[in-house]
Amino acid sequence: MARSNVTDWHAGWSDMLLETIRLAIQAIFRNALRSFLTVLGVVIGVGAVIAMVTVGQGSARQVTADVEKLGANTLMVLPGEDPMGGGPPGTTVAMFSLSDNNAVHEQISSVAVSAPISQTRSRVIFGGENRQTDVVGTDNRYFEAAQWEFALGRPFSSAELQSGRPVCIIGETVRDTLFGGTDPLGQTVRIKNLSCEVVGLLKSKGASTFGSDQDDFVIMPLRTFQRRIAGNSDVSVLFVSVRDGVSTKRAAEEIEALMRQRRRISAGEADDFDVIDMKQIATMLSGITDILTGLLAAVAMVSLLVGGIGIMNIMLVSVTERTREIGIRLAVGAQASQVLMQFLVEAIVLSLVGGVIGVVLGLAFGYAGARALSVPFKPDISIILIAFAFSAAVGVVFGYFPARRAARLDPIEALRHE
Repeated sequence: MARSNVTDWHAGWSDMLLETIRLAIQAIFRNALRSFLTVLGVVIGVGAVIAMVTVGQGSARQVTADVEKLGANTLMVLPGEDPMGGGPPGTTVAMFSLSDNNAVHEQISSVAVSAPISQTRSRVIFGGENRQTDVVGTDNRYFEAAQWEFALGRPFSSAELQSGRPVCIIGETVRDTLFGGTDPLGQTVRIKNLSCEVVGLLKSKGASTFGSDQDDFVIMPLRTFQRRIAGNSDVSVLFVSVRDGVSTKRAAEEIEALMRQRRRISAGEADDFDVIDMKQIATMLSGITDILTGLLAAVAMVSLLVGGIGIMNIMLVSVTERTREIGIRLAVGAQASQVLMQFLVEAIVLSLVGGVIGVVLGLAFGYAGARALSVPFKPDISIILIAFAFSAAVGVVFGYFPARRAARLDPIEALRHE
């Protein structure tokens, strides 16, 4: 008998809940436009949170991917005291030499390869086409350190590197501008007064998170660049790849010690060079991206609160409009808890509808933003669930007060209401 009573109670409660939901949905669709305007704040809030977080996390992933394109364990050694290689105003920064690079490559066991780099901006001309691009002088160690692969052609030969022959390897952007879809191998381009034969084409890496085109360059042997383009023997960057299993921090300390010795920097004097760990830059940029994403998500959360206030406001209006209806329900035997449940369910349904629409719009705008910024689109399920749950909580919190007010109406006074 007791089990039968419990079953009947559950069945009755389920029927009452279903009837309450049906009445709530009818009330919402009775004023469809007003209901839509009411949930707009929730829609904007949920959509903005999901879109902002999705694009922010995609940007962080892209930063990490860009650094991995340069090499997972990569260091850059630059002349000058600041990270951009510049010294104090009015001072001349001592550049590196090829022997400095060879010393790092040969004397430091934690270094897999070190490549010397010098570069400038110049116009490259082929036939009637031309392009302003980066002209880089280096050797074959750079392709290994930066993990570049060849799409066509070959790296420089030993004879070309030693003699400084005018040969060059180009990136996909330069190839597309100057040669279109044709094979550039064996063609001759002009850089300033130097005619340079194209012997290789590197595979495309695309645009970086920083907005720069990683395929916009012409690479030639370092000696060719120094003699025919720069007119000096300077090396402006040492591009270092650290051996697998060795921390970049240890390698950076060993490079600093060697360079202080070679540049005759006394104890207590500041370095006139800088060793940059690309992993640290990626971590820093990812951290900045996460902070900005969090701030934007917090601002978007304000829209959810505004949407909740809108729901509370419209539910209070609804209670006032339906006072007589509430009085009739209470007079014919409806319990205060049933009236409370009806209005609370209306508020929750409104916020959940807004949450569903917000999730769809958030994913759509997140996808559009990711495509526009060329970052990965990988929605975080946990963020979607949190935003949706928050929208439901908004309905409960802001719908409770109007529902409580409706449940506490005096039936006699409610029936007298005009």
